[in-house]
Amino acid sequence: MKLQGKKILQIISDDFEDLELWYPVLRLREEGATVHIVGKEAKHTYTGKYGVPAVSDYAYNDIDASSYDALLVPGGWAPDKLRRYEEVLHIVREFDKVRKPIGQICHAGWVLISANILHGRKVTSTPGIKDDMTNAGATWVDEPVVVDEHLISSRRPPDLPDYLREFIKVMER
Repeated sequence: MKLQGKKILQIISDDFEDLELWYPVLRLREEGATVHIVGKEAKHTYTGKYGVPAVSDYAYNDIDASSYDALLVPGGWAPDKLRRYEEVLHIVREFDKVRKPIGQICHAGWVLISANILHGRKVTSTPGIKDDMTNAGATWVDEPVVVDEHLISSRRPPDLPDYLREFIKVMER
């Protein structure tokens, strides 16, 4: 198990893209990582775009970002909600400041934009937010996955195998 002893934070809000939350959570747990799902409220059931539920382990305010090794941000419509919480933006900035892996897929780039950490970075996302990414100062490319130091970005659900393969490689460094 490649990630035994690693702790990963998966943030959540309603309307997450079901596969973009659950595929990484399950895949990383298979590799031995502990993955905590964290939302505005602890022990709250959040519902994905297609109706798949996920219960948060903790609330944003309950966690200490320094005790985690990596951060995941799912896509869907959840990022438009997540970026409105200063606690979420603070978490993203804390991970970025110390160069811990941050994974983002699809519309998750909105959260990184609002955290103001994309200037000068190379990323990908769903093409629908390409302009948002470039206006935030990032270089956007249309590739299944892009690794720029500690940032791992991907476009959409069909790219999940490539995304997780690269995310795990970054975690192993």
